[in-house]
Amino acid sequence: MRIAVVSDIHGNITALEAVLADLRAASPDLVLHGGDLSDSGSGPCEVVDCIRALGWPGVVGNTDQTVFAPGTIDGVPPPFRSIVADIAGAARETLGDERIGWLRELPLVWRNEVLTLFHASADNPWVALAEEEPGRLVVYGHIHTPFVRGGVINTGSVSLSYDGDPRASYLLIDDGAPAIRRVEYDVAKESKALIDRAVPHAEWIAAMLAAGRFVMP
Repeated sequence: MRIAVVSDIHGNITALEAVLADLRAASPDLVLHGGDLSDSGSGPCEVVDCIRALGWPGVVGNTDQTVFAPGTIDGVPPPFRSIVADIAGAARETLGDERIGWLRELPLVWRNEVLTLFHASADNPWVALAEEEPGRLVVYGHIHTPFVRGGVINTGSVSLSYDGDPRASYLLIDDGAPAIRRVEYDVAKESKALIDRAVPHAEWIAAMLAAGRFVMP
């Protein structure tokens, strides 16, 4: 069985479209999403609508929570709190109540017979903690840095990579063997769309997309 896990899309419809093209070539039997779907990109509605139409099972991310539960932003360090609030607020306004209601219903954890998936940890989508489970793969996102370390795997991120590689990243598990796939997309196109659509802090987000790593605002 071939399973793909796509996480941390962050509203980047440009990158998601490139990943979807790669998925068509990879032909997985099942695609899961790892949360953080909508904020910090040019197409929050397009991304959420696409995932829903495709019927991908998945889990809630921390930035999904900032959209449907604004109080969770208190966990963000004070220097970044106003920035995160601006970005989440814009996504909240754009998405509307029905999409936000769907995000609110996403579970913290998804399991089948071969893997456990959560965004950051099984109890908290804000705190990265992934431990091995004998006989199973443990898969998460959140840190935007892909790796395969025995039975613990990070998918990396479709958008806002932090490992110095600006390409989109996702996980493909082929008969139990995990591998990270990287997909090029038009970063300049997404950056222009961020600015054209007046996404809060668009220039900062665009700088991180181009660098493939976190940069200070």
